[in-house]
Amino acid sequence: MLKWYELKEGIRFAFSSIKANKMRSVLTTLGVVIGIVTVTLMATVIEGLDRALKNSVQALGSDVIYVSKWDWFSDTYWKARNRKIITLDQARKLKERMTTAAAVVPSAGTWQRTVKFGSNSVKCNIEGTTEEYLKVTGVVPERGRFFNALEVEHARPVCVLGHDVADKLFPNLDPIGRTVKISGKAFRVIGVWEKEGDMLGSSFFSKDSQVYIPLLVHLKMYGSRQSIEIAVKAADPDNKLETKIELIGLFRKIRHVKPGQDNDFGINEQDFLTKTFDSVVNVIAIIGFIITSLSLLVGGVGIMNIMFVSVKERTREIGIRKAIGAKRRTILGQFLIEAAAICTMGGLIGLGLSFVSSLIINEILPSVMPLWVVVLSITISIAIGLIAGFLPAFTAARLDPVEALRYE
Repeated sequence: MLKWYELKEGIRFAFSSIKANKMRSVLTTLGVVIGIVTVTLMATVIEGLDRALKNSVQALGSDVIYVSKWDWFSDTYWKARNRKIITLDQARKLKERMTTAAAVVPSAGTWQRTVKFGSNSVKCNIEGTTEEYLKVTGVVPERGRFFNALEVEHARPVCVLGHDVADKLFPNLDPIGRTVKISGKAFRVIGVWEKEGDMLGSSFFSKDSQVYIPLLVHLKMYGSRQSIEIAVKAADPDNKLETKIELIGLFRKIRHVKPGQDNDFGINEQDFLTKTFDSVVNVIAIIGFIITSLSLLVGGVGIMNIMFVSVKERTREIGIRKAIGAKRRTILGQFLIEAAAICTMGGLIGLGLSFVSSLIINEILPSVMPLWVVVLSITISIAIGLIAGFLPAFTAARLDPVEALRYE
């Protein structure tokens, strides 16, 4: 164990050596820099995507089951496209028969329609739903209100704007009570959602870029032959499986699916998104681990070679120090500190490059650099330095002072 004065002296000698060989020290760190950049960027992107996914699936609801013509992220597209559409009548029958659901909410969506106010216009998604939509999401408009049962039943032309849509149409005005035109039809604005942020890493699916109108109005405007999606919220989140079993059984009867036949509708849950994300993350992590390991191995070998060169160059110095009483642990500690310092310098450079890169990547993919990534990077850097520098340091510590003094 090094004493304090030995540690202090070792640090001074280490940084003196690095300062005397600046270019060599910088070039030596390249392998470590590449390795640290790889591991930190991988971690920041995974962390950012993980947080974005959690926010997104939270909006979907952990106790909500979605019935749709389509299966989310499934390879059965060609099979699903031949399924019959889900109708509003089927959604109503399901709502009447469900006993374990807190809410059964039908909805329909249309992409990229024009919404206008005066000279301002924006392309956004139009979502038609019912007053019970709030029960599924658990959120309420930031300003104004959501439409009520009477407005839904009588197909009143009212709408709730996404936060970004409201900002673009009404940059300096309060939108509540004003009239906008959606696909040429006049609607009164009764509410504005609070800002949700990107959903699944994209603003396209977020409430921020959507407009909500009563479902019957939506079907009249964009066609009643479009397929309905039904959100079923379990009355008891702990018995979600019971709700799912009842839902599948009832909807098979409503859709006249014969026993033994596959469901002709998709059952979708947020759990599927989480599992899909985890499998993708595992693949990214394995690839990143392999690339990082190779980079750090190359960096470690480079540092080991440079440290051996350093030991050779300072053999006479080592002999003099040992002749006047320097202990093996002192010499060992000096070279280990030097190797660790070089790697730490590489780690800090790598962190700096990663931070700048993460800001650029964040414009495309969500990325976050938490404190644990910084700590992990520095720890890995120091560990590589200690491991790579041990053999050269051990060699230096075991040099015979007489032989070392004779070295030219």
